[in-house]
Amino acid sequence: MAALAAQDEELAGLLTGCSDDDWHRPSPCEGWDVADVVLHVAQTNELAIASIEGDFPAMAERLAGDEARPGNVDDAAGVMVEQERGATPGEIFDRWHTTASRFLELADATDLSRRVTWVAGELSARTLITTRLSETWIHTNDVADALGVPLAPTERQRHIARLAWRTLPYAFTRSGKELTGPVAFDLRGPSGGAWVFTPDEPALTTVTGEGAELCLVAARRLEPSATSLRAEGPDAADVLALVRTYA
Repeated sequence: MAALAAQDEELAGLLTGCSDDDWHRPSPCEGWDVADVVLHVAQTNELAIASIEGDFPAMAERLAGDEARPGNVDDAAGVMVEQERGATPGEIFDRWHTTASRFLELADATDLSRRVTWVAGELSARTLITTRLSETWIHTNDVADALGVPLAPTERQRHIARLAWRTLPYAFTRSGKELTGPVAFDLRGPSGGAWVFTPDEPALTTVTGEGAELCLVAARRLEPSATSLRAEGPDAADVLALVRTYA
């Protein structure tokens, strides 16, 4: 939660003082400008709030209509933005900031082990918080890229790397594949410390390299071939191709 709060602050810092022209700069998200990206984060914050409040299906239906069905996540996100595009930068900023703050308030008051509904099914409230960190971090980088502002990696990305590791079975299943066996991540954080995630059973496949690069690969913002990441084992190529931190 502290990492998510810090990530919200980083995004707020980028947006504060942006001109109207800045808000309409194209982002790495195809067809979306900065305003669309921030609107998307606000909308998904609202979905996360509804998840904690037990109202996720109704909120998903309100925002995306028929596109809210499982397995159609990208289409639903596009519909949600298209339906609500056109607000002023100030209105979008206020909506994002309000929803980000409200989500943290609700998360702070909830049992982190409680199961809640999310896009791909049920998960713990703790994992939902991590997914919000991941999505906010991804789109903070999209905004920074659009504005031409370089961002340094941070240690809070360790949570995102762990999410990528924990959700590998989901990533494989979503692509119609099966893991041969357990996978370990042996990564370096930006401060030089180790980010090591190991399964209970001996790992058959191990990924090594820079943790920040792993996060970018899992966010689909960087190709594995453009990184120092290396994988060895029967699932080596598939792990780097399929790893993801979003539904």
